[in-house]
Amino acid sequence: MSRARPLLFALVLGLCVPLVGPAQPSLASTGARTPPKWIRRIETVVGNRPVSVAIGQDSHPWLRHLAWVERAPASNEKLLLSMALFDRFAPTRTIWTSARAAKAPDHGVIAGDLWLVGHGDPELDDRDLIALARKVADAGVTRIRGSVIGATGPFRRDWWATGWKDYFPADYIARPTALTFRRNVDAAGHHLVDPERRAALVLTARLEALGVQVGGDADMGPAPAGLSTMARIASAPLQGIVRRMDLHSRNLWAEVLGKYLGAAAYGAGTIANGARAICAFTSAHGLSSTCHDGSGLSYANRETAYGLLRLLWAADRQPWGATLRTSLPSGGQGTLEDRLTDVRLRAKTGTLDNVSALSGWVWLERSGTWAEFSIMSSGFDEYEAKKIENQIVRVVSENASDPAR
Repeated sequence: MSRARPLLFALVLGLCVPLVGPAQPSLASTGARTPPKWIRRIETVVGNRPVSVAIGQDSHPWLRHLAWVERAPASNEKLLLSMALFDRFAPTRTIWTSARAAKAPDHGVIAGDLWLVGHGDPELDDRDLIALARKVADAGVTRIRGSVIGATGPFRRDWWATGWKDYFPADYIARPTALTFRRNVDAAGHHLVDPERRAALVLTARLEALGVQVGGDADMGPAPAGLSTMARIASAPLQGIVRRMDLHSRNLWAEVLGKYLGAAAYGAGTIANGARAICAFTSAHGLSSTCHDGSGLSYANRETAYGLLRLLWAADRQPWGATLRTSLPSGGQGTLEDRLTDVRLRAKTGTLDNVSALSGWVWLERSGTWAEFSIMSSGFDEYEAKKIENQIVRVVSENASDPAR
């Protein structure tokens, strides 16, 4: 893990103490004597609904309404995960998948099993295993007396987080494993319990197609210690993986990368450790969050709109800030496919039952600059909340400027 830096944090197992902030200002409390028209328009849009709004630029808040109210961020948790990943790893970081054996081949023969070991690439597919098989053959391997076995480590195979609904593993997220394959679903889209074995089956077939003899049937299990690497392949750069995760809000990607982050931070790849690392990142920036997963499926996660705004400002000051911004969908893309097609923005959506969020950057037409924003709501229909988000973003894009000037 490159570019790691110490994190100052005050949390126990990823659960943070609620933030005690200043008295909540009204929507119009922005420092100006008379709120500008654009703020009054947003006040009309929000009305008395439970919607938190935080907007500002260059660490200067322009508008804060219910901005310290803690709400479930839904998939805005992936935005926090993206920040924590880029804070620890270079955007060019790659993740290895390797073929290993207990001993080096003797005259091209591996006496035992060949282990297929993943380390958190959520995008492993047939093309990758074709490339890995070719590298094994190019290394001079002509026969494997044992089997190809998909390793069920080094991450733990946990598949649950506090705040998840009972049906989420069946319907919303496949098992997040260190060795993923074909998104860990079968041809019918059902979530698999044995993606490691299926990957081993494909690698076996690819090796045999290259003339490498394999003695036993493909299987899965915990890999023994002390294996030597025969060949390995690299994932796409982290920045590309994160972009595809954020663009389509992919839950499997988030929990696999969360485990990758948690393994680096705490020595074990678990959903809880990934969440703990996210919360440590927010704590290092002076915020108190509650984190239970990386995908945002947990209804027990908590963040504030002003907290998200401050983290966006912090991202702007980092070398990876522009990479983060371009990882988020623009209007008409990904999870914004049918929304805000006429507005220039980069923003992460978030949706659960009666929960909605939209946070990121919006282009200000008057000044020709980016402003940061976060809108979070809970307690009423998420589709109505998205209409409110769209209206607010349009008002900001077309009319917003610093109300203190």
